[in-house]
Amino acid sequence: PYCPQVNPIERLWQELKKQLKWSLFDNLDELRNSLKLILDNLIAQTVTSLTKWEFITDALFVANI
Repeated sequence: PYCPQVNPIERLWQELKKQLKWSLFDNLDELRNSLKLILDNLIAQTVTSLTKWEFITDALFVANI
């Protein structure tokens, strides 16, 4: 039921953490603003490359989704 290795969002979280790892925030709003900037600058191609795995797209194709 829980397997982060095959959950595509985990790879996106890893990318976000890489960009934030040495940042120190005074409050939660600063963290939110930094995260928003990172997410706003992500392009669809980057998100696709991080989250698209062949076995997932194959399963969706077979399921006709």
